Amino acid sequence: MDVLTPRSLDEALRLKTEHPDAVPIAGGTDLMVALNFDRERPGVILNLGEVPELRGWSRDDGLLRIGAGLTYAEAMAEPLRSLLPALAEASRTVGSPQIRNRGTLGGNLGTASPAGDSLPPLLVEDAEVEVASLGGSRRIALHEFLVGPKQNALAPEELIVAVLVRPSGAPQTFMKVGPRNAMVIAVCSLAVAVDRERGELRAAFGSAGPVPLLVIAPLAEADGFPALVASAASPIDDVRGTAAYRRHALRVLAVRGLERCLAA
Repeated sequence: MDVLTPRSLDEALRLKTEHPDAVPIAGGTDLMVALNFDRERPGVILNLGEVPELRGWSRDDGLLRIGAGLTYAEAMAEPLRSLLPALAEASRTVGSPQIRNRGTLGGNLGTASPAGDSLPPLLVEDAEVEVASLGGSRRIALHEFLVGPKQNALAPEELIVAVLVRPSGAPQTFMKVGPRNAMVIAVCSLAVAVDRERGELRAAFGSAGPVPLLVIAPLAEADGFPALVASAASPIDDVRGTAAYRRHALRVLAVRGLERCLAA
């Protein structure tokens, strides 16, 4: 197994073109588990931890450009926490402090797990994913980027470089259900936002379908919104919970999320 460590984005993109099967690693919180359990054994690993262009975030005319290397711990810090509060809440539920200091948004996007904690908060804010190759960059709406369980819309020669979000300022929250409050994969999760400016209720769930999904309804339909969210899900029975329980939990989380946001 070869490990390649580029020092710039241009070098990283060149190496990805030369080794299209190379598996990117940033924090390694998903890949290292797969390696340790011998679930994956790639021939080439592309270490993105030394690429400065993937770090940090910036704001230009209201649009946030969040580098793919941003960690969960950084998403929890001000001023980003106030700009994207549901993302900060979701980040706080991820693993342990060690995991939050290493795990990245780009890694969560690339893994494209239905249980990815950062994905529902980004969906309710209509986030886009910026990807790049030597041929240039493109933007993909997050709901189009997530194409299936652990499947994304990246071409073999592309890398995730950033997430683009224009914060709505709407009251929002994130909740998830698990056997305990930390160090667990969500049985189901839900981000909720009440956008009074657009007159919309917005919710995105995780761990209740092949991909996280966004549900939108008029503000006037708040009473029926929890049932709408539950009906939009397509959960499965697995070792973490039954489909019936996940639908019930989503309905309860939607009620609680709406209460929080409408009271804000």
